[in-house]
Amino acid sequence: MSSANGARNVYLDNVELDEARRRWWQAVSDYQLAVEEVRTAEALGRVTVQPVLAARSAPHYHASAMDGIAVRARDTYGASETSPVTLEPETGYHPVDTGDPLPPGFDAVVMIEDVHFQDQQAELIAAASPWQHVRAVGEDIVATELVVSANHRLRPVDLGALLNAGILTVKVLARPRVALIPTGDEIIEPEEMLRRPLRPGDILESNSRVQAGMVVEAGGDPVRHAPVPDDRDALRTALRGALEEADVVVFNAGSSAGSEDFTAATIAEFGEVLVHGVAIKPGKPVILGRVGDKPVVGIPGYPVSAHLTFDLFVVPLLYHLQGLARPSRPVVKARMSRKLTSPAGQEEFVRVKVGRVGANLVAAPISRGAGISMSLVRSDGTVRIPRLVEGINEGDEVEVELWRDPASVDLTTVVVGSHDPALDLLGSLMAAAHPGFSLSSAHVGSLGGLVALRRGECHVAGTHLLDEETGDYNVSYIRKYVPGRRVHLVTLAFREQGLMVAPGNPKGISGFADLARSGVRFMNRQRGAGTRLLLDHELRMLGISPSAVEGYRREGYTHTEVAAAVDSGSADVALGVRSAAAALNVDFIPVGQERYELAILDENMEAPVVKNLLATLVSPAFKDALMAMEGYDTSETGRERVVEPEWKS
Repeated sequence: MSSANGARNVYLDNVELDEARRRWWQAVSDYQLAVEEVRTAEALGRVTVQPVLAARSAPHYHASAMDGIAVRARDTYGASETSPVTLEPETGYHPVDTGDPLPPGFDAVVMIEDVHFQDQQAELIAAASPWQHVRAVGEDIVATELVVSANHRLRPVDLGALLNAGILTVKVLARPRVALIPTGDEIIEPEEMLRRPLRPGDILESNSRVQAGMVVEAGGDPVRHAPVPDDRDALRTALRGALEEADVVVFNAGSSAGSEDFTAATIAEFGEVLVHGVAIKPGKPVILGRVGDKPVVGIPGYPVSAHLTFDLFVVPLLYHLQGLARPSRPVVKARMSRKLTSPAGQEEFVRVKVGRVGANLVAAPISRGAGISMSLVRSDGTVRIPRLVEGINEGDEVEVELWRDPASVDLTTVVVGSHDPALDLLGSLMAAAHPGFSLSSAHVGSLGGLVALRRGECHVAGTHLLDEETGDYNVSYIRKYVPGRRVHLVTLAFREQGLMVAPGNPKGISGFADLARSGVRFMNRQRGAGTRLLLDHELRMLGISPSAVEGYRREGYTHTEVAAAVDSGSADVALGVRSAAAALNVDFIPVGQERYELAILDENMEAPVVKNLLATLVSPAFKDALMAMEGYDTSETGRERVVEPEWKS
């Protein structure tokens, strides 16, 4: 992969995923972990290396299983209500409590509630059978009996059985130690923010923290290193040290073919690069190698690529080294909510939100960018698009590998449509008031939400579409895009729309007419968004062509995204809601107030996921929290109006 003088080799392979796994597995799967002996009480989650046999029986004495009296069964024969048997203390019976040793010569226990005492004598009206209510020696465990097998991951109940069997220490595999080495001149530790402001180009190091958590979940011990600069000597030093302390070495970033990507060459210098470049998206630049018999991996730096490739190659290896099968994730079938195109020749992993709408599970794709870490947080699972398939059509049935309990999918309110920061607040309060329930939102614009509602792909569509002729919101669009259906419109709130500008308004923007000025950079919302329709209406009223607005075709999918563009200086102005401007500390020029409503099909109104959402919507907690945010009027929050099919009106 590199020349003798260490020159960079920019070539990337395009190995199919199955072939990459085959090469990787063949080269590293024989690596053996060390064996260590640990205290049984501290062995939770460890994997045994040999069968463990009981050192003693449990119980190791005949024990009373009840509070009562110990007797000789033969002395009680013939006892009945009409002919009770009377036993004398000491010679005929002996009082015992649960767990007490059975006195010598006695072979049964009579429960205290079945004994009638007359002075010191015990009167029995029923005979006892031998070993009645007695825990005999070895009832639980017999000495030399197998307690746990080899290659067994110890559970809490196993620890109890081992200790009862007299096993105080157990031989287990060492936890696989994984060295996590972030690389890059631009990488800084998050704590650095406490000492100085972030500079352009700074990248906070988070990937190794994510990977450390994945290592722990897989039963390993992560060893985090401080970030290593893009320097061949520094990488060499880091690799030497990691090989001495760890079973698996993972470099994070530097796996691509840029001018400062030295990971592949460094691995090749010490050992062997098996694969550099796998036909997957995201994550193509992954490096799979070994030094001696130790696995060494180069993980791409983008968060989604890093998570996916670590999950595909490192996590299975950690389970294998411990002799364990990786726990499988649940797989469900769902309908894809919209068409997806995918590059032929690469197997793509698409993050999706999943919810049950009516009888169908619906999978809605979310941000596909390799750098969108929040797509990992917001998604419920993954859909794989095979490498020889160029996409998935809307409505196609797909398999979703879930990252959460399938039962939770049925408790998810699926909201599709216009973005509003209040939806996150609503979902959070609903989850607190109704444990187990959650809200999933996809931001496709108001028109996209109504289309999803019509197709049965969501429970709720968020919409704020102004009818220029009537001045009303949403009703005419419901009749156009959801024809022949009875739809409930429930007001979320009135909200302020306005122009967001940099603090101090350095470009002197006062209204929509300024968007056509030379040197004013605008950021728009996506096609079908109600905010974009409002913009188009205002431009038409002023006789301004969209082509005259610099940035008209630059689109953002949320109000906070366009506010961030203004805050960062990549745009001078954007149209959005006041709450987003306040959150990002940019100035706001109000242009009007609009009604934001939740559109719900009549047949979904009684669904628990909808009823809980609406109950939260009208709660004082939601209204108070919303009023604490800027730009909202809750005077009609929860107000419901019904749009009847036109043939009924």
